[in-house]
Amino acid sequence: MSSLPRIASRIRFLPASTPVTPLVRPTILTRKPILSTASSPSISPLGKPRTISSSLRSTSSSSSKRSFSSSVRVGDEEKPKEEWPERVLPVLKDSDVKRLKRQRNVGISAHIDSGKTTLTERILYYTGRIRDIHEVRGRDAVGAKMDSMELEREKGITIQSAATFADWVSPPPPTELAEGATLHGTGSEEGKEKYSINIIDTPGHVDFTIEVERALRVLDGAVLVLCAVSGVQSQTITVDRQMRRYNVPRLAFINKMDRAGSNPFRVIQQLRGKLKMNAAALQVPIGAEGDFSGVVDLVRMKALYNEGVKGNQVVETDEIPESVRALAEEKRAELIEQLSEADETLCDLFLDESPITELDIAQALRRATVSLKFTPVFMGSAIKNTGVQALLDGVCQYLPDPNEVHNQALDAALPPQAPPVPLVPAAEAPLVGLAFKLEEGRYGQLTYMRVYQGELKRGGVIYNARTGKKVKVPRLVRMHSDEMEDVESIGAGEICAMFGVECSSGDTFTDGSTTFSMTSMFVPEPVISLSIRPEGNETPNFSRALNRFQKEDPTFRVHVDSESQETIISGMGELHLDIYVERMKREYNVACVTGKPRVAFRETITEESKFNYTHKKQSGGSGQFGRVIGKLEPMEMDPDTNKDTAFENRIIGGNIPNQFIPAIEKGFQEALDRGLLTGHPISGCRFVLEDGSAHSVDSNELAFRLAAIGAFREAFQKSKPVILEPVMTVEVVAPIEFQGNVIGALNQRKGTIVDTEVRDDEFTLTAEVALNDMFGYSSQLRGMTQGKGEFSMEYKNHQPVMPNVQRDMMDAFRKKQLSK
Repeated sequence: MSSLPRIASRIRFLPASTPVTPLVRPTILTRKPILSTASSPSISPLGKPRTISSSLRSTSSSSSKRSFSSSVRVGDEEKPKEEWPERVLPVLKDSDVKRLKRQRNVGISAHIDSGKTTLTERILYYTGRIRDIHEVRGRDAVGAKMDSMELEREKGITIQSAATFADWVSPPPPTELAEGATLHGTGSEEGKEKYSINIIDTPGHVDFTIEVERALRVLDGAVLVLCAVSGVQSQTITVDRQMRRYNVPRLAFINKMDRAGSNPFRVIQQLRGKLKMNAAALQVPIGAEGDFSGVVDLVRMKALYNEGVKGNQVVETDEIPESVRALAEEKRAELIEQLSEADETLCDLFLDESPITELDIAQALRRATVSLKFTPVFMGSAIKNTGVQALLDGVCQYLPDPNEVHNQALDAALPPQAPPVPLVPAAEAPLVGLAFKLEEGRYGQLTYMRVYQGELKRGGVIYNARTGKKVKVPRLVRMHSDEMEDVESIGAGEICAMFGVECSSGDTFTDGSTTFSMTSMFVPEPVISLSIRPEGNETPNFSRALNRFQKEDPTFRVHVDSESQETIISGMGELHLDIYVERMKREYNVACVTGKPRVAFRETITEESKFNYTHKKQSGGSGQFGRVIGKLEPMEMDPDTNKDTAFENRIIGGNIPNQFIPAIEKGFQEALDRGLLTGHPISGCRFVLEDGSAHSVDSNELAFRLAAIGAFREAFQKSKPVILEPVMTVEVVAPIEFQGNVIGALNQRKGTIVDTEVRDDEFTLTAEVALNDMFGYSSQLRGMTQGKGEFSMEYKNHQPVMPNVQRDMMDAFRKKQLSK
């Protein structure tokens, strides 16, 4: 095989005299920790991630005790080990294992208009959850089931992630089959078992990225949907980054195979190139574009066709059409080659040139997918009802169950450096659950919750780990989009919703017997702001709506400008804020007037500067005295804390009493809120306190706070400050004849062209443009492309503005200050 040299190149032949160490293969993959926090003080940091095991935990063994310890090595001396309390981990019973083996929690994520909601609609239809199929922009004015909000049905987009659950009958995972067992497929009725699947359909717009973020935080697996024509797009890259952040195994589904210009193998090359995935096709299409009629299953080498009413019958045949047989054999060899790089057992068979059975491939697929080393690629057309049942079987056979994803919690009773506590999805274990999403329902606050351990019961008493408050669960439901099904209890590893429980997004709930706390999700910073006021007189509904939206969505922020006294709303983009303004009008009957969008500028320093500042004030009696000495230096983003400002105390000898140090830090934080160039917040600097002095009578907290503010302002001016503006990654898709116009328009907006990809009759252009230069671009693009072009934006980073722009902004700010 042509692939043999590539894999064999990893083998080093040793001389005969060299002793050979036996190969030890770990059964558990421990993932590297990814730490990330939001700058918002209300969001707790994301702790160490989950570990995945491709084999089920033993249920017959007695309770295993684990003792945690840590040590710190300084030079050649080792400090004494810090001992942590031994933990007796709960043991899974046979009934727990039996239930969890047939449980799946999956999310469906993708770029805008890839067909996520259309695919979910088919899944619900084939699993019997809905009686009929309705399209996203259907003529019957019903709309897709998962788009329950009126605005979603009008605009044809998903705004809020929607949860549902379904049952599906599928063959057991291949790792449970004995050697030599027959592998049954989608079209076969033999050997199938019932699976329970919780599904979350997420939005594709980058403006609603928090919905994807919190869904992936609590899911065990995901389906990444791609368009067979457009392939990997900007939001696909963002979703992939989020899946990697939470270590979520995924399947890929190439949708819209019936569209003109569809090329699934180009999309797979993009997965390997742009997303650096080890991916390979599990199917090849029968027919292309308008003639697409089915797929060939490469594992079992059978042709699958959808027949019957709306494709509800899957017909399986051994007769593979001659037109695709050569392609199917070539892609099967490619699948085995790619898979052998991810799975050692299959790699051994491949290198030994031993016969590889269907079961060997299927078992390797599950092991490699669960351990995040491989991404199986399915294909079909949701709108044409083709290939969806095979994808459902793939979810059941290749994605992990809740017992295979090892989640961890932090013990709030122990110091921060204490090791995390493994959570076991046993029904009799102490309850641990995470509230990951809030909604205002007809009957009060609706709290979506993932139960990681123990059992949540209606009428039971639970404790909020953040506030310590005790609450009773008045009503427990399973969600089916906007419909609810009351349940008495929810087991570990499942997703549900509670009514009447006041909490915040990211809160942990326990039964009170433990002090465990789940780590929260990453929350990106807003990039755009608007001033907003109600038409006419202000009513209580105005503030009620803003408070509710702020509680539901951590990326939606509200504050009152200290100068203009205007209410300012901030979010992830123009669409994000427009949707909330429209919802205020519809849901709260508050029509609002918005001002010109404001960009989230920042100020920062470019070089280090020293300060030696004394604050002295005498006004009869005891006065004020505080002296601080140190330096202000530029600071990069800390990958552990996700913060780019810091206060560092290097005072030795106690020249400044310890009780005044927090006041100095408070003064520094206060100075960061309002920059000296344009009044925007300051970022990217570290305040290092090296020395100072205090007076026995006149020194107090106020004196040192004012001294810190004065020192910061003095040093800031000497550090060559600059203004930063948010830069966006812009992706434009338009017909090829408009390529020159599109590039010219982005050049006019001072954009930098990063990449251009030309396909048969359209092109994709990626550029980096300042957000301040992107206002009004959507109408310009529609005009220059006759309405055929579309674009999407995603925040990249903050970069310095042009020197002439900085001068103009500083002059405008100075004039504004003088006019007061």
